[in-house]
Amino acid sequence: MKTRGGLALALGLAAALAAGGFVATGGVPAGAEERKAGQNEPPDKGRRAEFIAAYNRGDAKAVASFWTPDATYVDQDGREYKGRAAIEKRYAQVFAAGKGARLTIHVTSVKQVSPDVVLEDGITEVTSAGGGPAEASRFSAVLVKKDGQWYVQSVRDAEAQAPSNAQYLEDLEWLIGEWEGETEKGVSATASYDWAENQNFIVSKFATTLDGDPVVGGTQWIGWDAVDKRIRSRSFYSGGGFGEAVWTKEGNRWVLQTTARMANGKKASATNVVTKTDDDHMTWQLTKLTVGGESLPDPKPVKMKRVNPAQP
Repeated sequence: MKTRGGLALALGLAAALAAGGFVATGGVPAGAEERKAGQNEPPDKGRRAEFIAAYNRGDAKAVASFWTPDATYVDQDGREYKGRAAIEKRYAQVFAAGKGARLTIHVTSVKQVSPDVVLEDGITEVTSAGGGPAEASRFSAVLVKKDGQWYVQSVRDAEAQAPSNAQYLEDLEWLIGEWEGETEKGVSATASYDWAENQNFIVSKFATTLDGDPVVGGTQWIGWDAVDKRIRSRSFYSGGGFGEAVWTKEGNRWVLQTTARMANGKKASATNVVTKTDDDHMTWQLTKLTVGGESLPDPKPVKMKRVNPAQP
C-alpha cells in the first residue's frame, strides 16, 4: 500500500527538479519566465528527459541520482530521509507500491539566490496508473549546481491546501455572525453571515418582515472576482428574483452597486450602503432604488445589532 510519506517523497523530488528544469509535464522549465537576464539557464532538455524516463519506469537508483549525496527530504509527517542512499531506498518502496504513476507540477515561486542556488515553492500532483483523483502536496525545495549540473539539496513537503480567497475578504470578516434590526415603522430584519468551505465565500441568509409579516428573504454569496479585482455578491431572493452587486469600501462603510431581475421580469437597481458603527452594530441604507425604470423613495435605514455581542 502506498503511504502518504511515500507519495509525498515522490511528489517532492519531482517538484524540486522543476526549478532545475526537470518538469515532468514537459515544455519550458517551470518558472522560466521569472528568471532574469544573465542568470544561469536550467539544465538541458536531455537531462530533463533522463529524469522523466527514470521516474516513469520506476527506476529508484536513477531518480535518486538527481539528489546530492548528502541531500535531505522531510515528508508531510516530519519524517526525515538523510542521504542519497536513504532516498533511493524510499523511492524503491514508492515505485513498488504505485507502478505507472504520473506527475504534474504547479510551480508557484522560483528564486535564484545565487548562480548556484535556487529556491522553489509549489504544488505537485500524482495520478495513479488506474486514474482517479490526483493526490497533491505542497513543497519547498533547495537546488544547487555542482560540476555544471543541478541537483536537489533538500525538499520539505506539507499537506496541500485548497486555494482560498480569504485574504481578499478579511475586511468583511467582522460581519460573521447573527444580526437583527428594526426601523421606526415596524420593518424588521435578520441576517446571518458564515464562511463557506475553504473561506472562498461569505454566505449570508437574510429576511425582512413588516409588522411581523414576511416581505422578502434570500441567500447571498459574497466572493472575490479575480478578473476585475473586486468583491462581488450574488443574491437569490425568496420571491424568485436574483441580483448582483459590486462592493466598494469607503472608510467604515461599504457601498454596494446592485442590479436585480425580479420574478415578474422587471429590472431593478439600487445602491446599498452598509456602515460599520462598531464590532456589534451596523446600518443598512437602501438608496436610489428603481424598479422597471421607475424611481422609488428611499426607505429609512435599518440599524442592525449583533445577536451575540463580541466579548471584550
